[in-house]
Amino acid sequence: MTNQTQNGNSSLHKPGKQLFDSLSDAHLAKVSEHSSDFTILPWVNVVKIGGQSIMDRGRAAVYPLVSEIVANLSKYKMILGTGAGTRARHIYSVAIDLGLPTGVLTVLATAVAWQNAQMLHYLLAQYGIPFVEPEGFSTLPHYLMERNAVVCQGMPPYKLWEPNPATGRIPPQRTDTGCFLTAEVFAARKMIYVKDEDGLYTADPKKDRSAKYISRISVEELLALDLDDLIVERAVLEFLARSRNIHEIQFVNGLIPGQLTAALNGEPVGTIIYKNGHSNDHA
Repeated sequence: MTNQTQNGNSSLHKPGKQLFDSLSDAHLAKVSEHSSDFTILPWVNVVKIGGQSIMDRGRAAVYPLVSEIVANLSKYKMILGTGAGTRARHIYSVAIDLGLPTGVLTVLATAVAWQNAQMLHYLLAQYGIPFVEPEGFSTLPHYLMERNAVVCQGMPPYKLWEPNPATGRIPPQRTDTGCFLTAEVFAARKMIYVKDEDGLYTADPKKDRSAKYISRISVEELLALDLDDLIVERAVLEFLARSRNIHEIQFVNGLIPGQLTAALNGEPVGTIIYKNGHSNDHA
């Protein structure tokens, strides 16, 4: 450990240091970088299940995925987060037409993600998998050790306090972001997004047949491309670029049996977006 780091840590840990210095002080913020994050749940895998891409498709998409989740319960511990999907898009449309602010849109969309989480919970109830709301996250370790998985809704609990986007009124930090932040805070083993596409493309492959598939890319390079259409919320990429614990995220096609299992096993299926300096090249 360098003298600078030692001095930085001692400076930060002096009694009353945070009480007498401004918490927006640049030096104090820099000093706080020197201490490493404690890894809370390093063995858990956060799995985001798409709302529109999976849940909205009903039995044909959800039942096989539920079976795959159950088949992996003996090997992997999972936090299963759900997206909001098409119903949230309808709510956004109505709320914007009524002139409601971003924070209210977030409250309404959270209710939809909650409904999808409840449905997934009921499908997994016979295996003892509980539904846990953000207020109950302190119970996550217990349920994960006992039943190996929990279900939660993916929206971060900002609700009325959702930051305004740079443009428009649609909440910028939605279910993709909520699941990523959960993985980042707990220092999860993996952050896996289950969608209805094979991964990242240069454009929406459902609309543009010339879209090119991208299997691996750094988040820095992806942000520089500034693509109009992304497989994940842009806020996730911005958080990944400055993350401390999660260094890559993976996207798999939940309509193809076995892809989630392959991702949990560490195989390079789908698309992997990684942070520069942390690439594990599987090729």
